[in-house]
Order: sequence, then C-alpha cells, then structure tokens
Amino acid sequence: MADLVLSFMWVACQAFRWCPIRRKVYPENLPKVVDEADLPPLDVFICTADPYQEPPMEVVNTALSVLAFDYPSNKISVYVSDDGGSQMTLFALIQGSKFAKFWLSFCRKHDLSNRCPKVFFRDDSDHQLTSGISQEEFQNMKVSYEEMRTKVEHVMEQGCVGDDMLVNEEERQVFNQWKVNGFTRQDHPTVIQVLMESLKDVDVSGTSLPNLIYLSRQKSKHIHHNYKAGALNALIRVSAIMTSAPTVLCLDCDMYCNNPQAARLALCHLLDPIEGSKIAFVQFPQRYRGINPSDIYNNEFTRPYIINPEGLDGIGAVNCVGSGPFFNRKAFYGGPTESEVNIFPGFNGGLENALDGKTMGSKLTLEAASRVADCNYEQGTKWGLTLGFRYGSMVEDFFTAFRMQCEGWRSFKCNDGHLD
Repeated sequence: MADLVLSFMWVACQAFRWCPIRRKVYPENLPKVVDEADLPPLDVFICTADPYQEPPMEVVNTALSVLAFDYPSNKISVYVSDDGGSQMTLFALIQGSKFAKFWLSFCRKHDLSNRCPKVFFRDDSDHQLTSGISQEEFQNMKVSYEEMRTKVEHVMEQGCVGDDMLVNEEERQVFNQWKVNGFTRQDHPTVIQVLMESLKDVDVSGTSLPNLIYLSRQKSKHIHHNYKAGALNALIRVSAIMTSAPTVLCLDCDMYCNNPQAARLALCHLLDPIEGSKIAFVQFPQRYRGINPSDIYNNEFTRPYIINPEGLDGIGAVNCVGSGPFFNRKAFYGGPTESEVNIFPGFNGGLENALDGKTMGSKLTLEAASRVADCNYEQGTKWGLTLGFRYGSMVEDFFTAFRMQCEGWRSFKCNDGHLD
C-alpha cells in the first residue's frame, strides 16, 4: 500500500515539472522604465503571536532588515501584527525604531548586502571590517545594538514593561493600555501605535525614515477568531486606510530579509507592461542557513521551494508559501477583471476621501483604523470569503493562492535572489 501511495504521488508530481521556467530580471533597468521617484509604495506585513515562542528581538531584526531595503525610504511602510497583544513586543519595536535612526543610515553609507543587524554582527564582522567600515564605527554600532537587545531581554525576564524602562510620558501613556483591568491576550481592545512616520521622522543623516506601525487587533473571548488569516486581513484593511500601497510583502517574524534588492526584483515582474496586471504575487524561495553541505536530511526543502515552483511557474500557478510573496494588493479584492469593490462596508464608500490630507498618526486616521480592526467588523461581510486571505483552511497561504488562481490571477517565482 505504501508503494502504491508513493507511486501515485510521484506520478502526480511529474505534472509540476513538464514545463519548468527559470526567469531572469534586470533591476538595473527599472529606473529607465519607472523614474526612481515614481517607484510605487510598498507595504510590509510581519506577523507574530507569542513573545515567548517568537522572541521580540527576532521580530525587531526582521523589521529592521525590511526597513533597510534599497528602496526610497519614504515609500516603505512596515506593519507588525501582534496577535498576542504583548506589551513586550511593542516595547521591543519602540527600541528598534530608535536604533533604526542609526542603522538605516549605516546600511546606506556602506551599501551593506546583509542588513539584518543580528546576522551582520554575528557572522559578517570580519568581512565588513575589510569593506571600508572603521573599527570605531563598527564597535559603536554594535554597542548600540547590544544595548537595545539587553533592554528587550530584561523586559522579557520581568514579564512586563516597568516604569523604569520608559523614558517619557508619551511612552507611559502607550503602555497604560495594558494596565486596564481585563486586558488579556484573548480579550483586549485594538492597539495601534505609529512608531515611525516618514513625514516627520528622519535618521541621523537627515533622510526620511520609513513608516513603522504596531497593530494588535481587537480580541474578545466571546468571538471566534481566525488566527493568522484574520490578523492578515486586519492588516490589509488598516494599511488600506493608512498607506494603501499597491504592493504588499508578507513575512514571518523570523524571516530576515538579507537581500536589499528584493523589492526591485519583484517589481520587475509586477510592473511588466504585458503580464504585470495579471500577476497576483511573486514568490521568493526560502533559504535555510547552517545546513550541512550535502543536506542529507532535505532540510532545505528543495522540492517545494525550488524544484516544483519552477514547473508550476510554467502554468502560472506558483504556490504561496506564507513568507516571501510580494502581492498585488488588487488580488485581495477580487479577480483581475473585476470592477472596483467596496472593501470597507459600513463606511458608505466615503472612508478614503475622509482621510485625504490627514497624517498617519492623526486622530481621524487612527479611529478609522481601529474601527476596521474591530473583532466584529467582518461579520456580515465578504472578508475571508472573496476578500483578503481566505478562511476555511489551516494553510491560509496555499488556500488563498489557489482561490486567486481560480479567479484568473497568475503567480510567478523569482529566481534572482532570496529573502532569508
């Protein structure tokens, strides 16, 4: 029976390999097609749910590696969804936003190829010191990173954010939300905090910083919550209010982006004048470090991440593996030929106009964002059915990709580079 099952699986898998495609892109030509100032904005979604299983410092390193993309900084918005509602995760991101003012300038100045600080200071110190970085500059940056890491780990040991760790009244007001009676992981109001805003925040070199937003959607113990798919749908709605970038990158909280050119590589597909409007997402393969050279245990998962996608690309149906896809935002709202849909039921179609000219941290913007992150908001709507990430499966990434392909969308694999 085992031989029959395995034989059937082998035969079925051959269909994925009949027409393999290996695509080549030329990001150096992108400014010739689209002016640098006209590059489309990019929204990045990073999801976490448990500060102990997914340490906040891992989330911070992932966020910093994306914030440091080789891309116009005022076009990048990073949204961190904390489905566990942890004050420790928010504290870590606040510290990360302070460190980003130095780190992003440091990355640009030395054109670093590895922009995840944890990996940079752990593995690449000798190589980077021979690349024009002075010993003093390197040590100063490393000390700043270690100070940030020490503060976050101290808070993790305490299990809460004490007043002694907060430096001003504004930060105390933020964390007072956790002191309200009844605030638990499964029962709490929406928490939205704008940690960096490109319109007013700059780094040490005077360059605008990207946007960084913390979100913990409302939870109620009386309501069933769709976990990661529900958190992602809340991010789609909140980001549509705040920035509404046409391109969306989804990342796991422990997947560092060590390719600063990744956004430009994806845009070579998404901005293609012939096929770009039909592409739902461009999937980057996942890479795993620290594996023995022969990889005898298949820890790299070569078949699902490298072999099969090249065959699936031949029919325009590459799988979404959850981390590393650059989505066309329109793919969350219906098929490629569908007309404009109202993604904000209950606002009578006037939400976007009401926010024109308002800053990201304005009261009106935050109130609207909190409303669409409410735990009751999706009831009676098409969210999770035909809008956003689809519900009804434990693997929302695969399921959503299949549904998009059934609606007429195509998906490509990006062979030139990787994210992690």
